[in-house]
Formats: sequence, structure tokens, C-alpha cells
Amino acid sequence: MMPIWIVDDDRSIRWVLEKALAREGMAFDSFASATDALEALHEGAPEVLVSDVRMPGPSGIELLKKVKEKHPGVPVIVMTAYSDLESAVSAFQGGAYEYLPKPFDVDQAVELIRRALGESRRERAGLEPVGETPEILGQATAMQEVFRAIGRLSQSSATVLITGESGTGKELVARALHRHSARAAKPFVAINTAAMPKDLLESELFGHERGAFTGAQAQRRGRFEQADGGTLFLDEIGDMPAELQTRLLRVLSDGSFYRVGGHEHITVNVRVIAATHQNLDVRVREGSFRDDLYHRLNVIRLRLPSLRERADDIPLLARHFLAASANQLRVEPKRLSEQVIEHLTRLDFPGNVRQLENLCHWLTVMAPGQVIELADLPVEFREPAAGPPAGDWVAVLDQEVERRLARGETGLLDTLGRQFERTLIARALARTGGRRIEAANLLGMGRNTITRKIQELGIGDADD
Repeated sequence: MMPIWIVDDDRSIRWVLEKALAREGMAFDSFASATDALEALHEGAPEVLVSDVRMPGPSGIELLKKVKEKHPGVPVIVMTAYSDLESAVSAFQGGAYEYLPKPFDVDQAVELIRRALGESRRERAGLEPVGETPEILGQATAMQEVFRAIGRLSQSSATVLITGESGTGKELVARALHRHSARAAKPFVAINTAAMPKDLLESELFGHERGAFTGAQAQRRGRFEQADGGTLFLDEIGDMPAELQTRLLRVLSDGSFYRVGGHEHITVNVRVIAATHQNLDVRVREGSFRDDLYHRLNVIRLRLPSLRERADDIPLLARHFLAASANQLRVEPKRLSEQVIEHLTRLDFPGNVRQLENLCHWLTVMAPGQVIELADLPVEFREPAAGPPAGDWVAVLDQEVERRLARGETGLLDTLGRQFERTLIARALARTGGRRIEAANLLGMGRNTITRKIQELGIGDADD
């Protein structure tokens, strides 16, 4: 297995990342300078490079350029304590996969490295293989609805808004929509709109002209131009800054825009697929998301179910992820005992499918035997956490919020609020046999409100 390279002159940074990667079972090598890394490059390339920018000798930007010259498919994550636009632009101009300002959360850094590993492996295997995407698996009714929607949209170029909690596979569905469309032979370009500063995001989306701002040393085509004829996937669209929402609305309206600092009118033919884990209806009412942009994006909405809603798929997904991890590590796939399977299907999995995938990779590396038993699971997965007395739901909520904050999760008000509303409405409908007026009376809301909530929350159709 090719290692991950860590390049930083700060020994403490190297140590922290080394410990985190070792804990995740990821192979790595670390270097105190770009010079040392360039020497090692003669012997072979890393699977992912994580490099500081400012170091004695060659900079991280110079290292990035050298690596990209010899191994263009290697994702490079650039980290720096100097969070200035010039460094960020230089990094992305050089082909960086992502920009990580210091100080960073270690868990988020590891998750970013995981995504880069996936990108690296897709690159080596050949992007967008023909046929079904093996990662999109599911026999549950909720997932069959998703598959049917992908099929119905195969001949359409309509804008799609994918909603769902973090870790439910929104980008995988976006790729499937592209691959099964008439645009499949053209580029699929993805960008996380929450992952970079506003000024850099504008340049990434629309490109810039030479001299448009400090560090813009050459003209650069943005993601819209790169995706011309194909599909542009805008992930975490709910976090897009207000100024860019206006520019995006104009592009969706007529397919044209100007590069940053440019005067040339550019027209493109791009299908936009957007995704968010947030409730955009709420953000529109709060005034943080433009109503007219929301309606432009929300032509067709595709909601992805949480893993809790498709617990029957957990055995299928776990077998797939265990086989995939074994293939990556070139070892025999491990199997889950019946007891473990039953146990996992009862867990909450707040991180959804991504969390299950990470667990299966951990088990492939760390479990001692070929058959995985309950004792082999990480401590946090073995038993439900000892909680407060039954009925003390406020204390349960308090513990859940604390756990999620400790994991670095954001958007908790939206995520937990949706779950809270969904549970209340679903229980009330169950009590009234699906009669909405009676359920609304039980909850103290109007019929129009409960009808709107049922649609927003994706609760199964109920009879009036």
C-alpha cells in the first residue's frame, strides 16, 4: 500500500498527524523538509501528500509543483499557518486538492485525508468506470426510491437538489446522475462550497484573469468552464456566501458570467447538481439563503435517507466495505458474526454510511481474527452509552449534543431539529392512523403546517 506523506518542519505537527494516521491504520512517511521529500520521490510517489507551505529550503508550493509534474494524479493537501489569499491561490493554481489552514482539528484533517485517498484511488482505477457504482448499494425501500429517481432523471438535464444528513452519499448520487445522463462523456466537476474562503471560492467557480488580485499570476479557468458540456456538483450549497449566491443565480438564469477581473462574456452549457445537509427552507426564512436561488436549484429534490432509516442495508453495506478495505490492503476479507450484525443494525450511526465505512476499514486493520465478534468492535461501538434514566429525554439530548460537538460536527440545530420534528410528527401520525388533521391537533399545529412539514421532512405519505 502506498503511504501518505507528511511534510512539515514543525516536529509537533508531524507527530500529531503520525499518531492520528497510525490510529486509523493508514500507512505514512514523514519528512522535515521539502528537500527530503523530493529525494524520496525518486523511489516512488505517495498516495496522498500533506505539506506545509513555509519551510526552510524549498516551499510547499514548490514541492507541490514538482510532485504534480511527475505524478499529476497524487492529491496534495496544503497546510499553513498563514491563511492569506496569496498562498491559497498559489496552492490551487498548482493543483492542490485542498487547503488546510492551521490550527486544524485533527479529526477533520484525517477525514480530509480519507477523501483525498478516495480521490487518489479513483484516479488510479480510472475515473468514472462504466457500469453501476458499487458504493451505491441498498435494498431498503427508501434507497429503491433513490435508484428509481436516478433512472427517471437519466434523460433529463434538470437541476437537482440533493438533501440528506452528512455521510449519506450525496456526491455518489450526483456522480451516478451524471454517469447515467446524456452528458456522461463530458466532465463531472465537484466543489465543496463550504471548504474555502469567499474570495477563493469566487475564483474557483468563475476563474480569474491575470492580475485580478495578489497572487493571480496567470489566467485561470473556473469550475464552470471546466464542466462545460457536463455536470457541476456544488456540495454544501447552503453555506455559500450571499454575494456568490447572486452570481450563481445569474449563471443558472442564462449560463453566462465573467471571470474575476475580466470583461469577456463567457457562456457555458452546464448541468448543476447541488447538495446540502441543511434545511434550505429554514435558511430562506432566516434570510441567509436567497429565495430566488433556492427555487432555481430546487427544480427536482432528491432526499437521501439516513442509515437509521435503512438499517436493513447495514449487513449489505458492511460486507461491501469490508471487501473493499481487504482489497485495498491485499488481505482476506473479514466477516461479521451474526451477533455483530444484529448489534450494528440497532446502532444510531450519526455519521451514516461514511461512519460505517470508516468502522469497516478500522476492523479490517485492527480486528485480530477473520470473524469479527462484539469484543473486536471499538469501545464506542460495543455498547450503547450508559445514559440517564428512562424518560429523561432532555438529558439524552444534552449527551447527544456533547458527543457531536466533540466530533467537530456543525449544523446541529438543523440536523437535530429535523430529527426532533420528524419523530414528533411520525409518532402523532402513527397514533391517529395517518389522519393529518387529528395529528396536527395532537401536536398543536395547523393542517397546512403539518402538510408542509411532512413534505419537507420526507415523511411517508399519510392519508387525510
